[in-house]
Amino acid sequence: MKDHHRRKRNPTSRRSTLFCCTTSFLFSSLVLISFTFSTIRLFRVKEPFHPDADLPWPTQPLEPQPNRDHDSWSRPPSATMSIRETILMPDYALVFLNYPPSSRFYTERDLECVYFSAKSAQPRLSAPPLQVDQTELHGQIVRCPLMPRGRTVSISVKPIGRIATNPSSNHRWDSLVYEALIDRDNTTIVFLKGLNLRPERLAEPSRFECVYGWDFKRPKMLLTSDVVSVAQEIVRCRTPLSFLIGLNMKKVKDSVKVSVRVKGRRIFPSVARPGLRLEPKRKAPKRHQICVCTMLRNQARFLKEWVMYHTRIGVKRWFVYDNNSDDDIGTVIESLQSNNYNITRHVWPWIKAQEAGFAHCALRARSVCKWVGFIDVDEFFHLKLDQSLKDVIRRHSGPNNVGEIRTPCYSFGPSGLKKLPRQGVMVGYTCRLAARERHKSIVSPDALNSTLINVVHHFHLKQGFVAVSVDRTVMVINHYKYQVWEVFKEKFYRRVATFVSDWKEEQNVGSKDRAPGLGTKAVEPPDWSNRFCEVRDSNLRNWVLNKFADRRTHLLPWQPEYELQKRQRRKRRRGRGYL
Repeated sequence: MKDHHRRKRNPTSRRSTLFCCTTSFLFSSLVLISFTFSTIRLFRVKEPFHPDADLPWPTQPLEPQPNRDHDSWSRPPSATMSIRETILMPDYALVFLNYPPSSRFYTERDLECVYFSAKSAQPRLSAPPLQVDQTELHGQIVRCPLMPRGRTVSISVKPIGRIATNPSSNHRWDSLVYEALIDRDNTTIVFLKGLNLRPERLAEPSRFECVYGWDFKRPKMLLTSDVVSVAQEIVRCRTPLSFLIGLNMKKVKDSVKVSVRVKGRRIFPSVARPGLRLEPKRKAPKRHQICVCTMLRNQARFLKEWVMYHTRIGVKRWFVYDNNSDDDIGTVIESLQSNNYNITRHVWPWIKAQEAGFAHCALRARSVCKWVGFIDVDEFFHLKLDQSLKDVIRRHSGPNNVGEIRTPCYSFGPSGLKKLPRQGVMVGYTCRLAARERHKSIVSPDALNSTLINVVHHFHLKQGFVAVSVDRTVMVINHYKYQVWEVFKEKFYRRVATFVSDWKEEQNVGSKDRAPGLGTKAVEPPDWSNRFCEVRDSNLRNWVLNKFADRRTHLLPWQPEYELQKRQRRKRRRGRGYL
């Protein structure tokens, strides 16, 4: 064999090689041309406007209006705005607004929710929006109050009341493709409601296919692709090459949607445009050793304490998935950012989708974070020894095949309190249940199974990776689960977890997500403040007071009075400097 390779090639052999190379080149060129042609054919299609029977309002585009508060135009004169999608949620409507590139957005004060009847061409009702947020594809999500029966919602701009057009039908939240992104292996990851698959189980991928296009009612203008895996609310499919080529085109990135079809059945409605493309795998060290992902709703008053404490023990990056908060959490996050905390807010309006949100976050964090913790805002890593979180992870991730580190949790009760503790939850709540409850995980995103299956507390790992548990003498999680009634009664209302949507409903009454002995009654028990108290535990409280409290005022940095004291001291110093 070696002698055969050493022999000189004769002219005939060289001609044969040249012929093969030429043939291969021509074949590759034909394939590329065919894919390019299919791309042009797909992306030249313009979505026709099909006004819904319930949307009889005027279709003129919005013109820019003067902003009363800033005495300036809110957007350039050439800009127009339209409604891209409307999604009907149980308690409100999500209206997705589309803006042209480089245009500025209207503010919440500029916009108004208007409601139409099918029998009238003019709006009869209006209401201010509950929330206005920016999307990643240069648009906005407006959360409007639930519309009256028989009416349809739209958006108008004050003061003249021009109304945006609505080119799409209303979608139901529980049967919908709602998010999508392109993974670094060029597969498309699709998040959807309505498959109703069994938790932690794989479905047969050959039963499904992914569909790309503008108008799913025109099957001849759609691209289809095979599905690689299906589990829970996540479908991974092979992305058509022509779509990947077209992602460099602005129209494709902002307009083409992806959906899922169960073969032999209809295509799921979709609002998902897979414009977000994850970074390719890099050999360089990751920027952050430890990051944290969380999902929350109306937890703004607790966020500073949670972030400041965990930053002190080693967390460097924060991904906050906001599940329809209306307590001005954006202002709190901006305040933390201004104080150099590396924290970002991601709008996640989908209810009962915590597992999907954590999978989405793990993918986003993968390129910059070596380890990611998945905990709630009422959960705090409590280090028992004189060490950092980084030290604990280094000790337990020694073998290269460790992909997940599990930490035991202990649930704390109201600890005799009837009002919110002034110094924060770690100092205020010092009595807990004796039994350990569940665990929470810190995972290596690179070790996650491609299906992204998780049950909030832990993920499924790739073959060859293992999970290890931290001993409770090294680290636990203090879970301040049963706080004063003022806080607790709101905790289970429209909660983000999958299994209990509303704690007042007769559903999964025996779930561990519920309070033992409380059932479904939203009434404070007479002995609530003394419940769940079996073990006095002041260890974290003492550590926090020792490390964080101001020596002069005894205030903690997350207390509102602390900022006031700092400003006053700064003012006095400046005053003395002028003397």
